[in-house]
Amino acid sequence: MKNVFASVSLPTPTRALLSDDPVEILGFAAAVFPQGGVAIATLVEIRGGAARSLGSHVVVAADGRFCGYVSGGCVEAAVAAEALLALEEGCDRRVMFGDGSPFIDIVLPCGGGITVAIHLLREITGIEHVLDRLAQRRSAGLRYSPKAESLNAVDPIKRAGWQSDQFLTVYHPSTRVIISGQSIEAQTVARLAEASGYKVAVRTPGEGAGRFDWDIDPYTAVILLHHDLDQEEPVLNAALKSSAFYIGALGSTRTHRKRIDRLKEHGFEESDLLRIRAPIGVFGPTRDSASLALSVLADVAASRLTALS
Repeated sequence: MKNVFASVSLPTPTRALLSDDPVEILGFAAAVFPQGGVAIATLVEIRGGAARSLGSHVVVAADGRFCGYVSGGCVEAAVAAEALLALEEGCDRRVMFGDGSPFIDIVLPCGGGITVAIHLLREITGIEHVLDRLAQRRSAGLRYSPKAESLNAVDPIKRAGWQSDQFLTVYHPSTRVIISGQSIEAQTVARLAEASGYKVAVRTPGEGAGRFDWDIDPYTAVILLHHDLDQEEPVLNAALKSSAFYIGALGSTRTHRKRIDRLKEHGFEESDLLRIRAPIGVFGPTRDSASLALSVLADVAASRLTALS
């Protein structure tokens, strides 16, 4: 394998963006594509442990700027250097790092190994299709063919992986969090959710629940932080009729029993009631808003992973 550092003409890889958000990574590819060559490196094989999931990307511009992750940050500059070499040679390539790799000086902390497929973008329509679908909060997919050196849009699959000799990557909309409440708990959860990169909408008592109906899709978590069952009822009813992946409600076990009795009177089935996470959060009881926010959003993150598995 050719030494990527042997050519003094290659630019020095420089991280342009600290992000592992697929929208930002693919958006970077779309933005720099008109300016010159662009390569997209995709994690296509994991041997042992790994910091990222199959389908993770690093995008590299011809001037050396790159963004994204295929590991924990330990090999990304080397991936960018390999992508720059691929751009110079004008053809796709696959590179191994960690266990089984010829680069004995690049070791993954997890002790495993990864394989990265580097594709030179010759057209951007597939990536634009993914970005359009995600903007509409719809899942999307890309199919990479090493033989044809092509990257095309496809219908989304359940999870990334090889199908025959082609690698398929799946993209899902980001998590949206709808918070209903007018307390310090609601404010703190909203701040932490925004800091976590979630899209956040806050509903205060007195607002109609109907205006949130279209927002509650399979990638939405509904968090009810009320101290009054009458105030939470309109949003809880709307959430239970939606495809939200998470519905959590504040209150003690005794309060939740009252909640369940009221919902049964409204005609909700047992399967509906089992969707409610109450008392809310992964640990408790909490006595301050910061602890509650951490507990709730940890539950949301875990539920999102389960929903997509």
